[in-house]
Amino acid sequence: MNRNIQKLTEIASKNERIIIGLMSGTSLDGLDVAVCKIKKSGFDTEVTVQHFETVEYDSPFRNKLKETCFKENISLKNLTLLNKLIGECQAEIINDLLKKWNISNANIDLTASHGQTVYHAPSHPNMESGHGSATLQIGDGDQIAVQTGITTISDFRQKHIAAGGEGAPLAVYGDLLLFGEKENDVVLLNIGGIANFTFIPAGLSGKIISSDIGPGNTLMNQWTVHNFSDQFYDKDALIAMNGNVSKPLLDALQKHSFFNIPFPKTTGPELFNLEFLNTAIKHSGINDLNAGDIMATLNKFTADIICNSLQPYAKNNNTKLYISGGGTHNPLLMQYLVENLNHFIITDINTKGISPDAKEAVLFAILANECVAGNPDTFKNISDLIPAVSMGKISFPV
Repeated sequence: MNRNIQKLTEIASKNERIIIGLMSGTSLDGLDVAVCKIKKSGFDTEVTVQHFETVEYDSPFRNKLKETCFKENISLKNLTLLNKLIGECQAEIINDLLKKWNISNANIDLTASHGQTVYHAPSHPNMESGHGSATLQIGDGDQIAVQTGITTISDFRQKHIAAGGEGAPLAVYGDLLLFGEKENDVVLLNIGGIANFTFIPAGLSGKIISSDIGPGNTLMNQWTVHNFSDQFYDKDALIAMNGNVSKPLLDALQKHSFFNIPFPKTTGPELFNLEFLNTAIKHSGINDLNAGDIMATLNKFTADIICNSLQPYAKNNNTKLYISGGGTHNPLLMQYLVENLNHFIITDINTKGISPDAKEAVLFAILANECVAGNPDTFKNISDLIPAVSMGKISFPV
């Protein structure tokens, strides 16, 4: 037997595994790294986050990502080189953090890498062409595995699409294993570049929904970078707080046809970008808004689409709501949400031992655990919209 296969069999046979989860999202700001101890699998899964850190990308690397990600026309040479570069960058970050945390690479069983989305093309914008859904994440898993000496699982979204899904959001798999309750309905809201949610009915007794909502931080971040060269996001919502919400612009933003598509659906910065914003400004008929006014409106727009999407799931005032992602650090956005989602029991995700920033990295560690030690039948018959699949491609160190 190939020694790598033998080692993987041993890892799969363990009662618990140490898995590094990596997440680099649409904000292109840095890499989330979570070292997780995961016991068992399926609905018996138990996760302990031993270490977590977000490593910010330096400006040259971030600029390389911006040159390539979410654009229809790019340099094939740059794409090819970036695939290798991202893998090298992630491997270097892993090695540096393990050294910092005094952890031997040999003590890590697996690395789970989401990779970097460069283009996400769900089926609804492409129906006329008949292509169906497609998505592309890069960041070579072989580079990570060879340079860290750790078996790496990556490229999770392709199996979801091959099985009839749209490749996103994948949060539902981890959400079901960790957050479902017998007595209460639960909503998991994640505000990354794109906002998404999972609705889990009490005791899995009804329809499970997992869907993107629309822009989370992406429009606010893009507007910040466009207007303030030394900032990457609206820190503490200071820009938004110094502006005034424009009702005509808010109405124009909310009229996009994406918001009329029923759940589940998926999207990305390919749709919600500065071109989308500029079109809405034109349709609003308001041409004298300053940067602060537009930021204030984008903040309110983000809050409104989230609240409008989640309100139908606040049943009997006993639905728990967990909020995660970078949007939790935006005080004005969170103020809007708390005020308008008051029919939910808003619960701190830290009570589950997972910080709001770490949740997506932990999710991919769980998906890697399921890949080697789980059973795709865990998700069989749960929902037609949740393919019962084992996701991820395995890269061995040598």
